[in-house]
Amino acid sequence: MGKILCFVYDTMADFEMTLAAFVLADAKREIIPVGLTKAPVQAMSGLLYLPAATLDDVLGYDDVDGLIIPGGMGKEHPAALTRLIKRLDEQGKLLAAICAGPKYLARAGVLHGRKYTTTADEEYLGRTGWANPFPDKGFVNQHVVRDGNVITSTGSAFVDFAVEIADFLGLFTKPGEKEMWAKEFKGLNELR
Repeated sequence: MGKILCFVYDTMADFEMTLAAFVLADAKREIIPVGLTKAPVQAMSGLLYLPAATLDDVLGYDDVDGLIIPGGMGKEHPAALTRLIKRLDEQGKLLAAICAGPKYLARAGVLHGRKYTTTADEEYLGRTGWANPFPDKGFVNQHVVRDGNVITSTGSAFVDFAVEIADFLGLFTKPGEKEMWAKEFKGLNELR
């Protein structure tokens, strides 16, 4: 099993990716927080995250199964992130981005010809100073969209996002297990 990378950056919306990280850690998957540098980054929550590797470091890894990108107000788009996204896409590896995170996938060009969703509308893009990177076609107004190896999600659908990532990585082995997990994490099962 390869590593799962999680791009961490200042002003990221960390709550959007922590359930996915929990599910993957529970399945004994190695999760590597990756930053522009190894300096701590401060999420929207105020919590500090310490990248274990840089984007340049992980470009040399050959045992990566995927990349998770949380949303947030990030204004930078490092060239190393684009190279990483393109390489993982060419290999059919997981590319999962939530809320405004799909803007990084769009900027890297991997959303062309694919269905996707995002919370990054024109107003959001204007506040962050980003030109609209999204393709004219392909947007689907759903909570979570999976198109091949690419999973995109709105920010409020972080439970469905985590479940879809787990499904892509083959963590569900029994019929109905995916639906059971979704209900469990949403608190829809009866209390015992």
